Amino acid sequence: MTVDFFSFIKRTPSKKQMSWIKTLAFLLASFPLIRLIWLGVHDNLSANPIEFIERSTGFWALLILLITLSLTPIRLITNRVWQLQLRRMLGLFMFFYACLHITIYLWLDFSFVWADISKDIIKHPRILLGFFAFILTIPLAITSNKAMVRRLGERWKQLHQLVYLIAILGVVHFWWLVKKDIREPLLYASILVLLLAIRIYYKKDSIITKLGIKI
Repeated sequence: MTVDFFSFIKRTPSKKQMSWIKTLAFLLASFPLIRLIWLGVHDNLSANPIEFIERSTGFWALLILLITLSLTPIRLITNRVWQLQLRRMLGLFMFFYACLHITIYLWLDFSFVWADISKDIIKHPRILLGFFAFILTIPLAITSNKAMVRRLGERWKQLHQLVYLIAILGVVHFWWLVKKDIREPLLYASILVLLLAIRIYYKKDSIITKLGIKI
């Protein structure tokens, strides 16, 4: 029997299937934390465990952010919307790993000694950039529930457009962190540019209308 793979992936999942998909997504998003705990219990967090945990949580925050941003381009290309049901959960996981990332920096790296933190920010502007990106994620996390979506209405969509600025700041923050081998941040930057280009392409008519440009 021949299986039409493309028909299968285009099929809208049932409620039960969607529940399994959400469970799988939750487990996959939890894996980085479970991995860090496992490595910590087995004393296998490298020679510099604080730096290892800090970079790992930052990496996963950025990666999950890019995955979250890919859900709308998938909708625009395929006209499928079921994957958008994963957006809130993935966004909150991104915020969770970002919280861990900055907490480790402030607590384990500098023990909340603000004088030393200020000196480090002056020495490494990427820290300020990353902190600004984190601050912008807070209102998005607070307003991610359905009640806030209903309460804010159209303003909710406008507020959550900040996610694109956060992604840009996150990629630049990572790029500035890497000193020589920029292949990985270049990959993430390329993915972000592609996601933004897809969104702009499909939204170009509404953008042109808003800008009042006559063609």
